[in-house]
Parts: sequence; structure tokens; C-alpha cells
Amino acid sequence: MNPPSPEPPSSSVSAPTGGTTAVVLAAGLGTRMKSTTPKVLHRLCGRPMLAYVLDAWTEVATTDDGAARPIVVYSPAVDAIRAPFEERADFALQDEPRGTGDAVRAALASVPEDATEILVLSGDVPLITGEDLQAVLRARREDDAAIALASVFAADPARLGRVIRGEFGTVESIVEANDATEDELLNNEVNAGLYAFDADWLRRRIGSLEPSGATGELYLTELVRLAREDGRLVIAVAFEDDGRFDGINDRSQLAAAEWNLRVRRNEEHMRDGVTMRDPSTVYLDWDVTLATDVTLEPNVILRGSTSIGEGSMIGPGTHIVDSTIGRGARVWASVIESSVVEDEATVGPFSHLRPGSVVGRGAEVGNYAELKATHLGAGSKQHHMSYLGDAEIGENANIGAGTITANYDGTHKHRTTIGDGAFIGVDTMIVAPRDIGEGAKTGAGAVVTKDVPPGKLAVGVPARIREQRPKRTAADPAEVKATKAEPGEPPA
Repeated sequence: MNPPSPEPPSSSVSAPTGGTTAVVLAAGLGTRMKSTTPKVLHRLCGRPMLAYVLDAWTEVATTDDGAARPIVVYSPAVDAIRAPFEERADFALQDEPRGTGDAVRAALASVPEDATEILVLSGDVPLITGEDLQAVLRARREDDAAIALASVFAADPARLGRVIRGEFGTVESIVEANDATEDELLNNEVNAGLYAFDADWLRRRIGSLEPSGATGELYLTELVRLAREDGRLVIAVAFEDDGRFDGINDRSQLAAAEWNLRVRRNEEHMRDGVTMRDPSTVYLDWDVTLATDVTLEPNVILRGSTSIGEGSMIGPGTHIVDSTIGRGARVWASVIESSVVEDEATVGPFSHLRPGSVVGRGAEVGNYAELKATHLGAGSKQHHMSYLGDAEIGENANIGAGTITANYDGTHKHRTTIGDGAFIGVDTMIVAPRDIGEGAKTGAGAVVTKDVPPGKLAVGVPARIREQRPKRTAADPAEVKATKAEPGEPPA
């Protein structure tokens, strides 16, 4: 039977004076990923996997007085990992890949001299949490152990190193599968790759590691044997085999880890008051923010720094990237990129907001309508098969079906301005740069090559400017009847 997960750390065991430093092993290129991108920069839910490991350490550091910046061990082959994380971590160079023991040795020069505890974890284990790290640190502190490590009772231990315990439950050794006896292979407790060390002891003994086998690598697990030779305790904290310590080595494992992260994040949002009709089909990047009473229908994708306001509904088939959706808005089967949809506006179905667009409060964007770098004013309507590029549309304007702002002359982009209350007739083409005045109108099929003054009418190809005709008002039925002649009578 698998043991229960360890309890969260209590405040009764405090961090040692001098503080704790984390060393993150990230020097491997990850050849099984078959990619030129360093393994720890591959993205899950919109972020590099290394970001999640650093997040776990941040959870510890915020509650652990004296905790230092983490130290990420890198190699020349993965130098690209430094730039994205230079504000979150310090870096130590491992010149050649000579094993985990050598990686920790390379990091020790960067560990603060007053550090009394060193946590070692892998950069390719993104499902790990701050509580997991705290559990291992707490176990080491309670027994003043030289080493505390995480272990898992694996359903399929395969070729993983076995944790061999002594009579009283302390760890005696870690045996690699190739070196294990038949009885040892029956043991399904395996090393999870997370360690907490007494820093002074580690500094003294790291130089005692000897090259192993034909590869000549230095293995961190050999420190268990050295600690027992010194008469120091080694403690194992057992965790359930729920995947949180699984390292990522190929694209299949990357996809599995992203699924687990997505489930975790979706559950957090639902507990905070978000409705998801089918969470298995909702894809959210980690940094997406959702207010209470947001509803996400099936097949929704929200990426980047997107935020959705209170009470808004994001309908099926919608893909939103780096955009802000206001309160009480409705978006359905549409694509929105780097744009803003203000409160109570509606978008879709089959609309496309390209970067730099703003849909004002209560405005409506409908079927097959496209905006690019355009501000559609409050209460304005753009309902059918139209394109507005580089345009400023006033409030309560109407954009007829088939309207196009011809914003590109082959060399430069030009802007179009349409005033408040303007009425743009169907199939109007506006050759930018143009100003359509407040309350102006265009007739069906007009090609507008000149500015239209406020209140005027543009009709024809090319459009000519005319006065608007007064609006017809419905006649009183009694008056209409009075003007009709009775049978046999002359008309009035």
C-alpha cells in the first residue's frame, strides 16, 4: 500500500539560522525531446517548465527567513535558459555533463557561505509544489539528518534506483537497477530526485565522490553511502505515485505534464467561481485571469496574459490571446488577438479582432467581421462580412455589410475616422485616409475617395457629396384613408 502524502510543514520546525539555498539542475539538453530548444524551456500552459520549478521554490522562500535566490546549474549547450530567468535566479556553469554530483559541485561555489541547508531539485519536474519541498526540508530539520530525500512507491519502478531502508526505517543506500539484486528489485520504493542536505556536511564530502563506470560521471546518490559511513542519518519522505515527481524526457511526457497542470489550474478557477461546461476541452495558459461568474463553454482556448471580466460568457470555439474582455461581455466562436473588448460588448460568431483593436462598451461585432488596429466606439454595430483596418469609429455608428476601409496603398497604411452616429451603407469602400463626419451617411455601393462632412450623404462611384433627404415618417392610418376616394367618387 502506498503511504499517504506527507502533512504540510508546521511552524514548529523553523529554518536553520543562515538560511536555505536551492540548487536546480538544468544543464541537460534533453536529446530525447529531439529539439534545438533546451528541455527546460519547452512550454506547458504557456510557460517554460523551469518556471514551475522556480515557483515551487518561491513558495518556500516566502515563508523561510534567510532563503536565498535559487541557483540554476546550466551547461554551454543550454546557455539560452539564462536570459528568461535572470531576474529570478543566479546561474552556475557546469562545463561538461559529468553527472548530478558534478552539477551540485559546480553550484557550491555560488552558494552563500552562511547557508546551512541546500535543497537540490531537477529543472524538468514541473508538477512539484512548494509543499513537497517543505516536507523534505522539515524531515531533515527534525532529525538533523545529513540528507533527506523524496521517494515514491512506484506502481512500475522499471529501471529507477531503489531506496534501501535499514531496520529502523532510515535509508542505508540507493541502488541503481543495474546493480540491484533480485530481492532489491522487488522493492518498489524509488528515488524521486529531490534532496535536502546539511550544507556544511555537503561541502566537506562532495569532493569524495568518485567517477562511476565507463561514463566517469559523479552521481549524487553516492552521497547516501558517504553519509552512512560518517554515521549521519539519511531520511526518506515517501510520496504517492501521482506523477508529481515525474521528469520530462520526451514530447509524450511533456503533453502528459501539461494535461496535469491544466487540470490543476482549471480546478482552481472553478473553485474561485468560474463555470466550465466541459473542463476537459478548456485550454488556459497559467497566467490567464478569470473573474467570478465567468462562463467558459466547450472548446475555448485562452492564451498569454488574457483576462476575462465578471459575468462574461466565452462561447464555443473561441480563441483569445493576450487580450482583455470586460464585464458582462459575450464572445462566441471568434479569434481575438492583443485587443480589448469592453463591458457588455458582443463579438461573434466568426469574428476576428486583430492586434490593437478595441470594441467599446455595448458595441456589437458580428458574423465574419474583422477589425485591425481599430477602435469601434460604444454602442456601434459592425454586423456582417466587413473589414475595418486602422480606423477610429465613433459612438452609435452603423457599419453596413460588406464595408471595407482600404487602408493600404501598397506602401503605407492610412487611417479612417468615422464620426458618432454615422451610417455606412452596405458595400461601401472607404479609400483611406478619409474622415466621415458625425451623422454622415454613405449609400449602398459607394466608393468614398473624399472626406464626407458631418450630416452629409455620399453616393455613387466615385462617391458624390449630397444633402441627406429628410427621414420619412409613418403616416397616420386615418389620414391615409381620408385621402382615398370611395368607389364612384372623384379623388380628394
